[in-house]
Amino acid sequence: MSTTTETMDQYLQANLDGYIQEAARLCAQPSISMQHEDAAKCAELVAATLAEHGLDVQTFPTPANPIVVGRASGRSPRTLLFYNHYDVQPVDPLHLWTSPPFEPTVRDGALYARGAKDDKGELVARLAAVDAVRAAHGGELPCGVTFVVEGEEEIGSPHIARFVQEHLDLLASHGAIWEEGQINSDGQPLLSLGRRGILYVQLEAQTLTRDAHSGGASTLPNAAWRLLWALASLRDPQGRILIPGFYDLARPPSARDLAIFAAQPSEEARQREELGVREFVGGLSGEALKSAVFNPTCNIAGLTAGFQGPGMKTVIPARASAKVDFRLVPDQDPEDILAKLRAHLDAQGFEDVQVTRLGAMWPERTDPDDPLVALTVETGREVYGKDSLLTPLTGGSSPVYAFARPLGIPVVSPGVGYPGSRTHSPDEHVRLDHFLLASQHMARILDRFAGLDWCP
Repeated sequence: MSTTTETMDQYLQANLDGYIQEAARLCAQPSISMQHEDAAKCAELVAATLAEHGLDVQTFPTPANPIVVGRASGRSPRTLLFYNHYDVQPVDPLHLWTSPPFEPTVRDGALYARGAKDDKGELVARLAAVDAVRAAHGGELPCGVTFVVEGEEEIGSPHIARFVQEHLDLLASHGAIWEEGQINSDGQPLLSLGRRGILYVQLEAQTLTRDAHSGGASTLPNAAWRLLWALASLRDPQGRILIPGFYDLARPPSARDLAIFAAQPSEEARQREELGVREFVGGLSGEALKSAVFNPTCNIAGLTAGFQGPGMKTVIPARASAKVDFRLVPDQDPEDILAKLRAHLDAQGFEDVQVTRLGAMWPERTDPDDPLVALTVETGREVYGKDSLLTPLTGGSSPVYAFARPLGIPVVSPGVGYPGSRTHSPDEHVRLDHFLLASQHMARILDRFAGLDWCP
């Protein structure tokens, strides 16, 4: 271990308690995305926190919650961008929390609070890494850093893409560390290299001006049936999406991707046990199950129609609605899919079914052979003693595209989490030992980012 690395590790170990207190201070400020007053207060606290770490801070208003940017220059003109968010998920069901979600509590070696893992703990761990690198370099940074901390990630980041487009010079960088990384149950770092895109819509059918007595069902049209028939036209039982042209732009996994999937342990037995899966979609198993993330999806997230209370109420629903999300793979465009969805419904005779676009994100991925990936794997091996488990694409969606595409940069995601972090759930927490390891990992990446000849 080099003297610089040893200095960074010692600095982080000596100051761990202070950083946990700093994370607790952020977590104590409620910042649920839709509660704008609380989010605005948290944005102010984030700005103050970035300034305390020696960053030049700017706060940018949006139609909803502010975006906070902190920057510091380094000896090299190269810049590493850190993306985080200060907004959090709602806390319900409240009664399942052992301690109040906005009263951070340290117990059993972990900090418990809403946002402790996602994403305030991640943010502070990265600021700790910046401090450690400075301490090891006589107060300087070897490269520039830019922190972008938004307040709407948990509701789909509706304003971040435009913000990036309007501030390309401010955000110019050569690589990015994304929010929300973790290790697996074996202590092996997980390195996600891509996110699927998403199109989220609401479909609504209306057949009557009001609910009617079900005795008239022999003549009166039922909105629930109407919507169910429309939904059934979208996907077959094997998961194949029936919208014409849906797969035209979908990029299949490469041979390199398939090799990475082959090296991964199987999750099949665990999923069968934990989720009670009797059969996976389309009968998938083995290697096909590992790479199924490259299969786009059409998912019914919710259905609402008619009477749903206890007991009986004999009605014909006048209105029915469904929330539907399409997860999209590289090269698919949610706007293109939205147009094809509308054309398909019209062609099937469902012109009356209303489609409302609720949100969209584009898919994005980083080349598994990119030098920043190699650096992240190398430094992760030093900290955790194990090789990273690469994932070419994950099932969820995130605004990676908003940065990676216009800035032309690779994106990696080391972080503080582990499978038991209870992200988005009651008793969300970050383990203190994992916080320390993650900050040591990120400090190494930052320390070496500028000095590598192959770095753009």
